[in-house]
Amino acid sequence: MGVDGLTETSRAAGSHPCASVFIRGGIPSVIREDAFAMKESLVVKGLRWFSPSVFELSLDRAGVPFVPGDCLALFGADGRVSRPYSIASGNTESDLRFLIRRMPGGEVSDFLAGVTAGQEVRVSAPFGWFRPGAQAALRPFVFLATGTGVAPFMSYLRSPQPVRPAAFLYGVRQAADLVDADWLRASAGAQCAVSRETAPHCFHGRITGLFDFLPLDAGHDYYLCGLDTMIDELTARLEGRGIPLARIHRECFFNATFDR
Repeated sequence: MGVDGLTETSRAAGSHPCASVFIRGGIPSVIREDAFAMKESLVVKGLRWFSPSVFELSLDRAGVPFVPGDCLALFGADGRVSRPYSIASGNTESDLRFLIRRMPGGEVSDFLAGVTAGQEVRVSAPFGWFRPGAQAALRPFVFLATGTGVAPFMSYLRSPQPVRPAAFLYGVRQAADLVDADWLRASAGAQCAVSRETAPHCFHGRITGLFDFLPLDAGHDYYLCGLDTMIDELTARLEGRGIPLARIHRECFFNATFDR
């Protein structure tokens, strides 16, 4: 496992969020020490759809402890196959929220897209190492997200006393896939980008097309989450402009080849 969580193992894992965690027998190998006593299943509160393929799943939190940036493995109908998803809710909320892209034929996402209120979903304990804004008291930071990779940034912003990022780029393919874009603009100054169509108040293109508008400073932290190709390209460009790798924090949600 690399120091920034982005490894060749994560690339081979395909579409899994937090894919660089090693999954053994469906359970993450790195979990929070304060979460061993939590329940194995949580009750569904509801679904909120943003587009035909992107939705938010809400589960009753039941006292689950977590830090913004943590993931849970959510299990499919058979209770054996799991996929890890980053928490999108704040750490004082009563619900756990997850942003999920429904993948055609997906063993877990298809199941989660069909759950109803009151149903139970098997979950793991929280785990993770990606910590957006963790050094906010020491230095400015930048958020860079694509797709459902915006989830850990939403968790940070929904938690108490967040610091506004120096810049925040958030990209999707279709405008319908944007999640709470107005709130992100108002609370964190997010600049949204839509690559495959024009949309009001959005840059037409990928977030890499907005790179030259970013504050570039070796004293800033840069948090990247989402598509692997975005992470690779922006990491190379940041390093090329003098940003040390120690200031570039990365979490790969899915593989570009798989996601087509």
